[in-house]
Order: sequence, then structure tokens, then C-alpha cells
Amino acid sequence: MTDKVVTLAHGAGGRQTSELIEKVFKEHFANPQFTADDAAVLSVGDGRIAMSTDGFIVSPFEFNGGNIGKLSICGTVNDLACMGAKPLYLTCSFIIEEGFPLDKLEEIATYMEKTAAEAGVKIVAGDTKVAGKGQVDKIFITTTGIGKLQDDFSTSGAFAKPGDAIIVTGDVGRHGCTILLARENLGIEADIKSDCAPLWGAVEAMMNTTKDIHVIRDATRGGVGTVLYEIAAESGVGISLNGKDIPVDPAVKGVCGMLGLDPLYLANEGTMVVVAPKDKAETLVETLRKNKYTENAAIIGEVTSENSGKVVVTTEIGAKTMLPQPSGELLPRIC
Repeated sequence: MTDKVVTLAHGAGGRQTSELIEKVFKEHFANPQFTADDAAVLSVGDGRIAMSTDGFIVSPFEFNGGNIGKLSICGTVNDLACMGAKPLYLTCSFIIEEGFPLDKLEEIATYMEKTAAEAGVKIVAGDTKVAGKGQVDKIFITTTGIGKLQDDFSTSGAFAKPGDAIIVTGDVGRHGCTILLARENLGIEADIKSDCAPLWGAVEAMMNTTKDIHVIRDATRGGVGTVLYEIAAESGVGISLNGKDIPVDPAVKGVCGMLGLDPLYLANEGTMVVVAPKDKAETLVETLRKNKYTENAAIIGEVTSENSGKVVVTTEIGAKTMLPQPSGELLPRIC
């Protein structure tokens, strides 16, 4: 890591984030339970739990499809779900800027209440700090969650195997595109709504279909492209994608075309990447399409033994191209 200061790119979820974790946090925090996955798996008595924490600083704090409160519940619930853990309890921490409207705070709390109820979790403790004017941008929320791991089920970004199918549980890039349009005065009118949603129900349905699932990852910061590069690196495999099979909302595709953005690198808050044996993939997609939040699930490629650590895309015209490795800050403050 050559940078002498922390930059926005270090929080984007790409190469600089990985370097920050490796060179600073892992260097000081490393222990047998320290993980690169969405949540840590911990033994407690005769059972296992998953534990995860996540900070939310999205700007603007309200957007089409939700607000920072809904996001803070979905983000942590989904991280637990990706480990095969039924979410049970959350704690939350608020850092609120002096002068923040109380009616907006109540709206945020209402979203959190409704989303937690839908996800089946209880908010059991928390902390509140008020910062001086200008010391924080309106409101930041951190949530920590604990979930109970299901028996005989284990996933990790290191478990992908050549021949596995790559599945996305929904269309890609909607949350990032929603935040972009809410934030910038681009003069673009597009009916795009964030995919922000709690996904334990979809994961549970997959697990009831088959326990033979190798990887589940929440494609948030950095989007699907970044997650695929992480899986390729952790498992020491290559990944081959079929561009024509990647589901993208037509409005998102249009905005990305105008702005020169790749939807594979835009954030999602209700879409996961799933890696499973090829003979289980079609059944998993059928199962996912029965859930209201994963109706657009699709098989988009496969794991290969070639091009280790790389992601190759076959374009809609049949050309093969290397997906650029994620680097820098595409959209700041998307979660």
C-alpha cells in the first residue's frame, strides 16, 4: 500500500480496500476467526453462530426504495444470511449531526422497525452520539448482528471449484444507480428503485432445496464484479461470464450507457452472488425466482481452472474480454 493517507478509494470495496485490510487491520487483528467472508463463524457451546458488523454512511440518507435505516438492517441481516445463518439479534449505533430533524429520525427508526420485523430479527441494544454541526454528515448508523448457523451447512469465498455455476439472485447495479441519480444533478430522468431488501428468506429457500452451495456473497460495495474478483482470488480459480445472461434493468443499462459506467461495478443491496455445482444451478434459480426479492435470478457464468484470479466476460457479440480489476472510487457513499 503506497498511499500515505486514507482516500475514498480505500472504502470502495475494491483493490485499495483489500490492501487496507491486509496491511493494517489484518496485520494487527489476525486470529483464527478473522475472516474475509461477510460474517465470522464462531463456536459457542455445542453450536455455531455468525457475527457481523457494518457501518452505513449513505448520501443522501433517503432514496427511492428506502433510507439509511432500512439499509442498515438489510446490510447486516444479509451478511449473516450469506453464511447460512438465521439472523436473530441486532444492535445499532447512531452518530447524529446536531440540528438533524427529529421527524426524519423517526422515519429512519420506523423503517428499521418494519425491516427488522420482516427479517425476523430483534434490535436489542444500541448507542447514540450527537456530533457538533459539520462534524458528521447528517446521520451515520452502525449495526452488529448475530445469527444461528444452520446444521451441515458451510460457505466461504474460498470454496468455489472449477465447473461450478455462477448465479446472481437479481438484476445488477440498481442500488448504485439509484443513489447516483438521487445525488447528482445529471438531468437524467429514469424510474430506478433501489433493490435494498432483506434476503434471509431467499437463502433459507435455497438451503431447503440443497445444502450443496459453495459460496454466497452479498454484492454491495463494488458490485458483482468486485465480489467475483474476491472469490477468484480466495479460491484460486478463474471465472468466465456470459455477458448476455447478466440481468440488468433496462433503465439502469440506459443510465450506465450514457455515463460510461459498468453495472457490474455498481452497488447492490438486495442481490447476492451464489456459486454452486452446475447440476444444482437450475433448481436453485427456480427456487429463487419464487421469492419476491429474487425473481430475476439467473445463471451468468462458471468457475474455471484457467485464468486463475481473473474474471473473463464473453460479450454479447461473442468477443472475450478481461473484466478490469476493481480499483479506485466509482461512487462514494453508496452504503
